[in-house]
Amino acid sequence: MTRGASRFSPAMPPAARARFPVRFLPLLALAATAPVAFAAEAPPAPLPEARPFLEAVRERLHTDETLLSAYTFTERHVQTKLDGKGKVKSTRTEVYEVYPSSKPGRIYRRLVMVDGKPVSDKDLAEEDRKHEEKMEKKRAERENETPEQTRLREEKEAETLRAERDVVDELFKMDDIAVAGRETIDGRPTILVTFRPHSGYKPQTKGGKILQKVAGKAWIDENEKQLVRIDAELLDPLPVGPAGIFRLQKGAHAFFVRRRVNDEVWLPAEARFVGAAKVLLFVLGRLDAHSFYSDYRKFSVSTSEEVGSVDKPNSN
Repeated sequence: MTRGASRFSPAMPPAARARFPVRFLPLLALAATAPVAFAAEAPPAPLPEARPFLEAVRERLHTDETLLSAYTFTERHVQTKLDGKGKVKSTRTEVYEVYPSSKPGRIYRRLVMVDGKPVSDKDLAEEDRKHEEKMEKKRAERENETPEQTRLREEKEAETLRAERDVVDELFKMDDIAVAGRETIDGRPTILVTFRPHSGYKPQTKGGKILQKVAGKAWIDENEKQLVRIDAELLDPLPVGPAGIFRLQKGAHAFFVRRRVNDEVWLPAEARFVGAAKVLLFVLGRLDAHSFYSDYRKFSVSTSEEVGSVDKPNSN
């Protein structure tokens, strides 16, 4: 750890650890110069203490899945497959219009363009019809549910929110976290934080089992205590997809960028995964999957009525 860096680890009392939820932080405080001639530059401000700073971050932390379910936006996804020598084998670009779905925390991704070509009106209409049928079925089920079914549904929704908080809390039990410095990103001061899972820790949540395989750096807006950027490396192979037959290989890198939207909320701006992958025993080669998020609008009844009538975005 660099000289002067603050450190937070689970060696603190359990009550203090349980209140944390992310392993990252913001950066940079500008050094002021004295107004007197020949005065020396003022020393940089000290880094914040890890415990209270991370505590403030935790209070503002939510998964992006939850936040995104309140907005409509555009997602452009570019997936490139590379061979063992890094040569491009294929590239596919997809553009989606994304809307909140009827189920809390879920979204409807409406494919509108593939490799620069708009999806046909016929295919869009069919896609919308299938989605509307699902939503209508869910609405009918909710209208006709018994009091007991309502209670069970609400308990399940509450459990989903609790599970989210459990993952956030476990993050600070399982990782060695260090406040490492300051940097400026897009003109905003952020605190740089490093994180690495403790060896031997046994995760209690499904999300914790994934996070235990990841280490890296994060940047947190120093004023708003919001996650700005992550640069992470996969420490062990990670099974994904149905039955876990698709495995991301050790050494893969993930990058995430978030920005403040409409002066009200921080949401994803960019996400990228670069690394090797296998299906069962077969090596697929290296993947470079890059997503861009834009055109955020707060969801309302009027925006929900626009599904099926929104102009198709360009491919840029």
